Amino acid sequence: MTPSWLRKRRRTPGAPVVPGGEEAFLSAASVRVRAAGGGVGAGRDIANNAFGPGSQVFDQRQYHLHTDGESPPVAWPLRIGRVPALASAFQPRAALRERIDATMSAESPAALVLSGGGGVGKSQLAASYAAEAVREATDLVLWIPASDVHQVIASYAHAAVLVDAPGTAGSRPDEDARAFLSWLATTSRSWFVVLDDVTDPAGMEPWWPPHRDGSVRTLATTRLHDARLTGAARRRVDVDVYTPQEARGYLAGRLRADGCDHLLDEAADDLVQELGCLPLALGHAAAYLINQGTPCAVYLDRFRDSGRRLDQLLPPEGDTEGYGRRVAAGLLLSLHAAQCSEPRGLAEPALALVARLDPAGHPHAVWDVEPVLSFLTHFREGAYAKRRWWRRATPPVPVTAEEAHAALRTLHRYGLISSDPRDGLRAVRCHALTGRAVRETVAEEYGISVSAAAANGLLAVWPESDDAFPEMGVVLRANTAALARRTGADLWHPVCLPLLDRAGRSLGGFHHAAESIAYHEWLIGRNERHLGVDHENTLAARDRLAFSYRDMNRFQDATSLMERNLAHVESRLGWEHPETLAAAAMLAASLRMGGQHEEAAPLEGRILAVIERLSGESHPGIRFARSAMLQCRALAGRPEDGVALGEELLAEYERSLGQDHHETVWTRTTLARNYASTGRSEEAVTMQQQVVAHHRRTDGPEHPETVAARAELASLYRKAGRTDEALLLQEEIVAIREGTFGHEHPFTLEARFAYAASLEQSGRVADAIALLADVLTAQEQALGPEHVQATLTRLLIHEFRLKAANALGQDLVDEIDAPAED
Repeated sequence: MTPSWLRKRRRTPGAPVVPGGEEAFLSAASVRVRAAGGGVGAGRDIANNAFGPGSQVFDQRQYHLHTDGESPPVAWPLRIGRVPALASAFQPRAALRERIDATMSAESPAALVLSGGGGVGKSQLAASYAAEAVREATDLVLWIPASDVHQVIASYAHAAVLVDAPGTAGSRPDEDARAFLSWLATTSRSWFVVLDDVTDPAGMEPWWPPHRDGSVRTLATTRLHDARLTGAARRRVDVDVYTPQEARGYLAGRLRADGCDHLLDEAADDLVQELGCLPLALGHAAAYLINQGTPCAVYLDRFRDSGRRLDQLLPPEGDTEGYGRRVAAGLLLSLHAAQCSEPRGLAEPALALVARLDPAGHPHAVWDVEPVLSFLTHFREGAYAKRRWWRRATPPVPVTAEEAHAALRTLHRYGLISSDPRDGLRAVRCHALTGRAVRETVAEEYGISVSAAAANGLLAVWPESDDAFPEMGVVLRANTAALARRTGADLWHPVCLPLLDRAGRSLGGFHHAAESIAYHEWLIGRNERHLGVDHENTLAARDRLAFSYRDMNRFQDATSLMERNLAHVESRLGWEHPETLAAAAMLAASLRMGGQHEEAAPLEGRILAVIERLSGESHPGIRFARSAMLQCRALAGRPEDGVALGEELLAEYERSLGQDHHETVWTRTTLARNYASTGRSEEAVTMQQQVVAHHRRTDGPEHPETVAARAELASLYRKAGRTDEALLLQEEIVAIREGTFGHEHPFTLEARFAYAASLEQSGRVADAIALLADVLTAQEQALGPEHVQATLTRLLIHEFRLKAANALGQDLVDEIDAPAED
């Protein structure tokens, strides 16, 4: 476009007839800029600015080319536009290029579109292909910044003049641009066009270069995942971050090139993981290391410091590779466009919530629940009409689940997140650095509301039984941990506490013991700091930690915690309060399990005395205490007392709670065990068959509760001498658990352990020992060598080997004593 001061001058004879150089023309299309009251509207340069309320600027500038005789011949090859220089430690990305090359050769698309989020290196890849085209002496290599369609049109018009395309008049850029596209379609010259950073698929539709037979001649880059980019035979290749090896290679190469190898230490791999293997961030970080002389380990500590912002850790002066923008701004470049897209006003609050959760992903179901929809409703841009003195504010229109998912798709389309149902429980993902940039900029205005919405959204989709949905539990716990790291003390607000408690309860059971210990030791420390040592959530966390200590044979640690809890509850509520009795009963059972029978006996006597005085009370704490006493009887080697107490409790619970109440069912299971311990095997089997029938009816045949009840029944079959029935049932249980949880899951190992015991009882000792050895190896890996289950397996292997040795010795004795054959 000819500048305004040149338009007033006429061309003098002998002046150059064709504009030269590689600078692209600005758009000659009319541009209208309007400023509302008190606003400022900015055009493309200072000549296009509108100041003051209601002021407008109409840009009607045109450029004119005046030819004088014959045009000079075109000097081939032509290089138009500024191709970015390759990074100093450019990674060839062999696997990605193989996919790109395969798409080029196999499908022969009209154009290849490289699509990916900000900073993943799309332009660098395109630049590498452009450099190859230059090396191969391609006649025309044209690089066009394509974020504005008008810029594309102006560049085409400029190129039309330089290649002397037929029909180029020099008066209207759009006509000259069409002449250039026609030239591309018909010329015998080789050409390669790069459209870098396409942002308007609809506007670009008529301006894509033509499809020619043979190899791809058009390469585009974009942040968008938009179907319109892949119409008309165009193909898309998704570009992600570096692989860990490529990221490490870039960092090492960049430091080596500046003679700073000494900065590459043992923390380099952790650093590239912390940066999410993002090329943009790696470039800035490498410059920071070189400029500051900072080793990777020191920089990594600074990066993990939540008090430092990205612009401090990845400063603009670190842009030595020419990316052209700050990291945080570059990652969020398309957020405004997403916020203005349908459904309007939801992209920003949705992204703020995603940024609070695990970068590895969370399930789509979180976006269907009321807490998240309420958050989006409240913070939708323009949700509340402006309040006037003469009328009330208009209440917002509730956001639907359909709109929430549409907002995710908008963020996905603009490359800010990944939202793909095919990823299952990890369907909604966000790069770690994108999330951090959001938390440091966008999310601040939402305060605790976004954390509360995320916490209650996770809680709302948490299944009642983690054992029935083990993978869901893993994902939700990871998201809870991420939310805790990013929210800090605000997560201990009363509205968020249920999530922390639910995450702890999901770790119940022997198979999560080590993980439970780590989580609850961390949680208790935070609870004591933010809630107090006597808060109910702190006490509950200590109880769960004690149970996990018991599973890891740390009985003394378990007892110390329970004694502390009992002291707190008794001082606050008194000895005869039901909650005090429950805490005392837990301590008594723990003492029995740890073999401290002398300490447990007097405590049990005190508990039973209070229970007798409170007979008729139906408080859950009293029921728990009585059930714990039933367990203590069995642990004390007094199953007869356990049978008497169990029958009494069962009759009372069936009358007061009902046949199907969970406490009634649990009492039947405990009573069945006591029956077996007193030699009443058939009564034990009958009782447990009732438990299995209950779970089949209420939970289904393959629910973990049903399978656990059937495993207990198989154990009772074995104790009753019904070994064949036990083996048959245990084979089914092993198959179900392997199909549900996998071969090495602790539940599967538990089933295989029980199956081995039945094999030994049936006389197949060698098979039992071999199976238990395999189980022990897996238990030591999954649970740890000190876990109670691993200890039991080790003892049982030793017992079976002794039995086998004794049997072999007896066989030898019998053979020696046998009379000699004639």
